[in-house]
Amino acid sequence: MDSAKRIADFLLQIKAIKLQPSNPFTWASGWKSPIYCDNRKTLSFPEVRNFIRDSFALAVKEYYPDVEVIAGVATGAIAHGVLVAEKLGLPFIYVRSEAKEHGLGNQIEGFYEKGQKVVVIEDLISTGGSSLNAVRALKSAGCQVLGMIAVFTYEFSKASESFLTEKCELHTLSGYSSLIEAAVASGYIDNTDIETLKKWRTDPSGWGV
Repeated sequence: MDSAKRIADFLLQIKAIKLQPSNPFTWASGWKSPIYCDNRKTLSFPEVRNFIRDSFALAVKEYYPDVEVIAGVATGAIAHGVLVAEKLGLPFIYVRSEAKEHGLGNQIEGFYEKGQKVVVIEDLISTGGSSLNAVRALKSAGCQVLGMIAVFTYEFSKASESFLTEKCELHTLSGYSSLIEAAVASGYIDNTDIETLKKWRTDPSGWGV
């Protein structure tokens, strides 16, 4: 089993991802969805947590050997980012969704210097909005963002377009296609659900309306 499928299988096993085509979830955005992903659960399972950490570290070394700082996106990717930074022996910083309204008013927490080469760690890519907000904050602070690596992506075309527009390279450890393959192979879903799940990914905002 390749790494992407193994991670997808892990996410299903520990119920970090739930698939319910016949009983969809409602996201905070109001979208109806047959899938719900909470990668924070991976932190509670040492085997899964360590496999994801090691997969991140391998990806960073493969794609961004010149990296100087690891940055995590708050709050879901802070822990993953720390684990990766520790594995690679690199400094760690994290990026809030917005600047604090008290204290020093920081949006980026930790020590960094302008011009440093940063790789951003994220837990989940949906539309890409919050993830790219972190990228823009780092760029505005003078950091050189080499790219982003995330645990999982829903593979929305909107996200791909947004990353292209921002000129930010994106890599993910696993994604929706690998998840569906793993779910079918494990018997988590049957073939009758596949078409429903594919339709949702192509039009998530209109699905179930």
